[in-house]
Amino acid sequence: MALIDCKQVSLGYENRIVAQDINFQVNKGDLLCIVGENGSGKSTLMKAILGLKDTESGHLHYGDGLTAKQVGYLPQQTTAQRDFPASVFEVVLSGCLSSKKHSIFYNKALRQRATDSLQKLDMLPYRNRCYRELSGGQQQRVLLARALCATTTLLVLDEPVSGLDPLATADFYKLIRRINRDYGITVIMVSHDLQDALSLATHILHMKQSGAFFGTKQEYLQSDVYRAFTGGDNHA
Repeated sequence: MALIDCKQVSLGYENRIVAQDINFQVNKGDLLCIVGENGSGKSTLMKAILGLKDTESGHLHYGDGLTAKQVGYLPQQTTAQRDFPASVFEVVLSGCLSSKKHSIFYNKALRQRATDSLQKLDMLPYRNRCYRELSGGQQQRVLLARALCATTTLLVLDEPVSGLDPLATADFYKLIRRINRDYGITVIMVSHDLQDALSLATHILHMKQSGAFFGTKQEYLQSDVYRAFTGGDNHA
């Protein structure tokens, strides 16, 4: 059964439809990249996937036992977030918030989960450093570790390399590939860079204001949607 099943979905806000006829499935182990023109509804779709916005029509459901609390989310980072005055460990530990029961304290198991997430992303030596003193690439690693605290199943990433330099961007994409392949975590990622998306993705959802293309990376490379978007270039 698919982790996410989206059928005939239309999305909108303020009485305006921004995307319609969206159909796709996300299965365990997939790395789905969402691409497309500005204003095509990518961010709105992300909110719907996270349960933060209702669809105008159609249905978008979790399956295979997945719930909203089991989804790790990495939003676009704001300037205010970059200057957050907390330790690296405190930032990552806050990703366990949805797993806390009826206590104001994080128990030993949750603190171990945060430690393990830092270890996976090679950031454990920085656990006591102040978050705002880190480089942009290091901060994104910390926020990714925070998102991992919420899930062993599905990560949702909204343009996670926005504002990073080319070296940090390449490094971050390697982490995404490792998380997907080595740890078996399914990934949905919005990207504005088509070539980087194609280097990572198993599947592509190309958003348009009327309809959307969904298929494997190879199906997308052979599609009219790809050719029109890239001016006829059929090389990834």
